[in-house]
Amino acid sequence: MSALDYDATGLDPEYEVEPTSLSLPQRSNALSTKLSSILSTSFVDADIREALRTLDQRGTQNTPEVRRRLRLDAEKEVIERNGDIIEDFGHVAEQLKRIGSTIENLNRCCEDLRQHVASAHRETGPVLEEATTLFNRRQETEIKKQLLGAFNAHFVISDDDLESLISPNTPVDERFFTNLPRLKRVHKDCQVLLGSENQQLGLDLMDKSSRDLNAAFQKLYRWIQKEFRSLNLENPQMNASLRKSLRVLAERPTLFQSCLDFFAESRERNLSDSFYAALTGTSSNSQADDLTTKPIEYNAHEPLRFVGDVLAWTHSATVSERESLEVLFVSEGDEIAKGIRAGIESEPWSQENAEAFDGQKSLEQLVNRDLSGVARALRQRVEQVIQSDEDPVVAYKIANLIDFYRVTFDRLLGSDSSVLNTLSTLQQSALRQYRTTMQEHISAVTAHVSKLPLDLNVPDFLSEALDTLKELMKSYDSSLAPVESRDAGFMPTLTESLDPYLDVCERMASKAEEPSQTIFTVNCLLAAKSSLSQFDFTTDRVSAIDDTIDDHISKLVEYQHAFFLHMSGVHPILAALAPISETDDDLKSIRGLAPFHKQALTDASQILDDFLPSALIDAMENLRLLKNSRMAEDVTSEAASLFCEDFQFVEGKLADADALSASGDHETDVVVSADQETYSLRALYPRTSGDIRVLLS
Repeated sequence: MSALDYDATGLDPEYEVEPTSLSLPQRSNALSTKLSSILSTSFVDADIREALRTLDQRGTQNTPEVRRRLRLDAEKEVIERNGDIIEDFGHVAEQLKRIGSTIENLNRCCEDLRQHVASAHRETGPVLEEATTLFNRRQETEIKKQLLGAFNAHFVISDDDLESLISPNTPVDERFFTNLPRLKRVHKDCQVLLGSENQQLGLDLMDKSSRDLNAAFQKLYRWIQKEFRSLNLENPQMNASLRKSLRVLAERPTLFQSCLDFFAESRERNLSDSFYAALTGTSSNSQADDLTTKPIEYNAHEPLRFVGDVLAWTHSATVSERESLEVLFVSEGDEIAKGIRAGIESEPWSQENAEAFDGQKSLEQLVNRDLSGVARALRQRVEQVIQSDEDPVVAYKIANLIDFYRVTFDRLLGSDSSVLNTLSTLQQSALRQYRTTMQEHISAVTAHVSKLPLDLNVPDFLSEALDTLKELMKSYDSSLAPVESRDAGFMPTLTESLDPYLDVCERMASKAEEPSQTIFTVNCLLAAKSSLSQFDFTTDRVSAIDDTIDDHISKLVEYQHAFFLHMSGVHPILAALAPISETDDDLKSIRGLAPFHKQALTDASQILDDFLPSALIDAMENLRLLKNSRMAEDVTSEAASLFCEDFQFVEGKLADADALSASGDHETDVVVSADQETYSLRALYPRTSGDIRVLLS
């Protein structure tokens, strides 16, 4: 039975107590006290429960004997355990004694060592102080050495590197371009040294670097001039070192400009020699060259071809020159501009008149200077050709050809080019030659003005003038004249080349009679219109010619109208009726007029009948020399219409007069004439306006 098998009272469950036994007076006080103590104990306490659990784990049997000896056994066990602990602590005490002895020995050894160290420290103290001093000095020396090395590496150029920069015996190669920026950096960084306490070093270094830098740029300048003398711009693999040298030299604007001047003079001579060789087949020193093409002067007898070849060569040379110089000066972007700006900043005396560098503008100026010699030779040769030819068409074609190249060069070189000025001068010279020869030709024609041709056809001089004008218009049509100003641009030429001949034709026509005068004028105007209508830039002048033709057509209509009136015998009747109004008195007076007497009216009717069958044929015969048959038909038809209107007027007046006579005191359709005969006006003049329209339709 375990200790937990006891109930809450702490008694063995098998031990039963009679209920009456608790109240018995004979029970002893000891037992009562014991029971009270047991009953008052709370087994809910954790310590009690833990003690019971420990007791249970020991396997103790719950017997009366065991319960009586439980306290004794527990105390005995405690005493035994305490004895074991005391024995163990005895061993620990012995160990602590041995450790104490060891520590005392160690303390004695440490004290001995401390004494030895103090003695050694007293002996080595001065040596350590001296070593520390030497070590500090060594560090200072190392720092100074490093500073000196850094200073020499940054501010001092080695003799070999300096020789590559300033020696004329060394080439301008990649080593030169590597060392030059370093020398410029040294010169710039010397300003830092000038801010130190000792400025003498900075001044000395700056002075030396300035001399070396100037010597290096002078060497570069001479090398570039040497390269320019042997430069072949036609070589596609142009020297890259030369392009790089120009970009570097741009940092010295004065030297750079001097190089450009030298280059421009050299290129001007070379291009002038090339132009002379292209013209004559020989160089300027009169030695024959091996040319693969014929000299341009072989075509000097053909002025237009000669001028075209000369201008084509000039254009080709200009394009090649510009492309080559663009590769040489502009292909690297704005590096030259940057160099020039840096150079201007380094040369304060050049900042006053300095302008911002424009690569394209400078390129155009350089090409212009290179071509100045060619421009002078071009002007001389072309002016000779222009003055030697007396054909106005050729002179005008040359002017248009020059204008074509003038526009081309304007786009290529700008408006300030000497070549462009030369071409403008040559164009004006060609136009003056054209006007001079044209005026001479007009003067010759005017001096030999003859009568009108029998067939009233366009005279030969006008046909030649129109053929010439066609050539001029074809030449102008192929030019680069702006579309918006083509009409106005050609108007002066048209006035000079056509109006004088038309004036001569008008003077010739003024000496003739109608309708020959008008027919001749219209034929000339129609020929001029036919020539001008082929081009779109003469529309204004064609419209003006149409208006003039319309005016002359009106004259022909009037002439044909008069022809119908006179040849038909209607004119006297119409003239007599014109002032007659619609009043009765005026209508009664008609019979008293001479054209309305019986015999006169009968004769007029007969004349009309004889005229009408062949009226249109006779009228068309008047205009047979008009070159536009459709126009002749239209003129005759319009005149016939006017004639029909006039006849209708006459018919109405006669009918009104007969009607008035029939309503009076006289017999119907009969009147008494001055000779006492009676007759009807419509009976004597029976034709109606309908008959007339049918016969003249």
